[in-house]
Amino acid sequence: MSFHGEAPRVWWHVDRASESSNGWVQAEMSAVLPLAGLAVKRSIRLSDKQAVIVVSEAVSNTRHLGRIYNIVQHPTIGPPFLDETTLVDSNGTRGFMQERPMPNPENPEVAWPKALNLKGEEVDLRQLSDDHSPGVVSYVVEDEYGWITAASPSSGLLIGYIWDSEEYPWINMWRNVRDGKPHARGLEFGTTGLHQPGPALVEKGKIFDEQLFRFIDADETQRFSYACFLVEIPNVWVGTKNVHYDGDSLTVQEMGGGGKRIRLRTGPLFE
Repeated sequence: MSFHGEAPRVWWHVDRASESSNGWVQAEMSAVLPLAGLAVKRSIRLSDKQAVIVVSEAVSNTRHLGRIYNIVQHPTIGPPFLDETTLVDSNGTRGFMQERPMPNPENPEVAWPKALNLKGEEVDLRQLSDDHSPGVVSYVVEDEYGWITAASPSSGLLIGYIWDSEEYPWINMWRNVRDGKPHARGLEFGTTGLHQPGPALVEKGKIFDEQLFRFIDADETQRFSYACFLVEIPNVWVGTKNVHYDGDSLTVQEMGGGGKRIRLRTGPLFE
């Protein structure tokens, strides 16, 4: 199996071209993953009124035996939106550095937004400058919904993701620097927080009491969803304190006692 799996390397087919219905522009696509023995059906909804996209995926086991697998979403930001002033926030809690050795990479444990580089020095993952060590740090989500935001005050924009933590209990923060400048940041979330082959995941089982893989039975279908949103922010923004979803709207709350609140009336996002 190639790195990051088959989904980015196979042809996706448009099953339903985009069309407007009930306040959303909707489309459907699908892919077959022959090595993994999985099939994926994806539906996409873009709001007519807000900069909100909802992506829902149904993963089916096309083989006659159950097996383990993982699904990880890998949104990535880069320049010019990404620079030294871009602020990344999330509601991840307990975390560990991927570069720490097995069988116990969670030792030492860190807490968002802090991590440790290879020298043992504390690093704040909210911002990226000229050094991307540690390269990948994973955090568990302990709230009903997980969320990540990336804010660029100089651009006046904030992009965010929100999802049900029962579907995606892990956040994986990947960072990359080139020529002394921020080059890329992965705002990843998924069903695993350990970047190891299947045998290592089975042997380890859990980290912070959270499972590191999914089991899908023969002919079973499992469903996952997330929403992506884009909002305008002022050119002075200290960071995101919280993203709240109440079943009808999203509210982005800025840090600080007098922090700004940005509300998007979305209607129901997740079925």
